[in-house]
Amino acid sequence: MESSPPDSLVLGVDPGLQITGYGLVYREAGQLRILEAGVLRTRRDQPLQQRLADLHRGLREVIDHFQPGVMALENLYSHYQRPQTAILMGHARGVICLAAAQIPIPLVHYAATQVKKLLTGSGHAPKRQIQEAIRREFGLQTAPEPPDVADSLAIAVCHLHFSRLRPTVQRTGDPLG
Repeated sequence: MESSPPDSLVLGVDPGLQITGYGLVYREAGQLRILEAGVLRTRRDQPLQQRLADLHRGLREVIDHFQPGVMALENLYSHYQRPQTAILMGHARGVICLAAAQIPIPLVHYAATQVKKLLTGSGHAPKRQIQEAIRREFGLQTAPEPPDVADSLAIAVCHLHFSRLRPTVQRTGDPLG
């Protein structure tokens, strides 16, 4: 991969305060390949600021080690019945965006419905269906666990697909406006 273009390695991130999924995907000879995938976990018994610092530190370690060319991040979405969840998720996305800005690494945002539709044909596919789509896409023996890993890989796949269709896809920007 040393000779590949700088943005060929995509870091997909499924943000969460307790569990953040990450997946590094690249294209080689027309095939998508997984370089690494996993989760960053924070402890519920820690204060919010410590959890955010741990998430930031963990993501920076992933970025520093693998040096992806671009980060693809899922947009914030939450039901109105759970405003507290949306606020906590916003904090997590904020430190993820900060980690990208500090490198700096280009950052693109994708709606969950856009990712799901690309992989399954339905913008409202359940997590299990995304896991199965990722298992098939990469020829894995079993579906990635926990679902956050599959979601992060799906976001990276989405970016690789859209950047190939539209090479001038906006690399940075605010997903809210």
